[in-house]
Amino acid sequence: MLDTLITSRTRVKLLLKFFTNPRTRGYLRGLADEFGESTNAVRTELNRMSDANLITSETNGRRRLYRANPDHPLFPELTSVTRKYLGLHTVQNIIERLGSVHLALVTGDYARGQDTGIIDLVIVGAVDEPYLNLLVKKAEELIKRKIRTLLITPEEYHGFEERFAKEKALVLWENGV
Repeated sequence: MLDTLITSRTRVKLLLKFFTNPRTRGYLRGLADEFGESTNAVRTELNRMSDANLITSETNGRRRLYRANPDHPLFPELTSVTRKYLGLHTVQNIIERLGSVHLALVTGDYARGQDTGIIDLVIVGAVDEPYLNLLVKKAEELIKRKIRTLLITPEEYHGFEERFAKEKALVLWENGV
């Protein structure tokens, strides 16, 4: 869908990178390596997005770090579109139907804005596992991506909380932990 609306593959990758999880940051060479694109192609798109004020940048040592601009009027819509493109809205619908979920996080590649085909989902709470598995199977068919789930209790979560924060996990659902 996005790739038919936006003809630049590099721009689509940058939108996914920065607007799926607004806490994600990237620098020119790292983005070029991650995308398998030339630094020139990435620089061109970063400049266009910066000129449109969609992303902001700051200097960190010798590197210029880029991130989504949460103050841009289109920020909420771009975040929504990228998450829908990746199927994360469908994953969120699963969480809403499960009942006793305190927190749901997307970790790994999707939290970093990379569409690798496997969504890592951490669910904190007490849920009916067979029902979860049924919903996951249906969602996988719908979004054409694999969903890997990890169920943990709130007590177990507190042992991993710092790790999830460091890895900039994407919060899909929060109902208190």
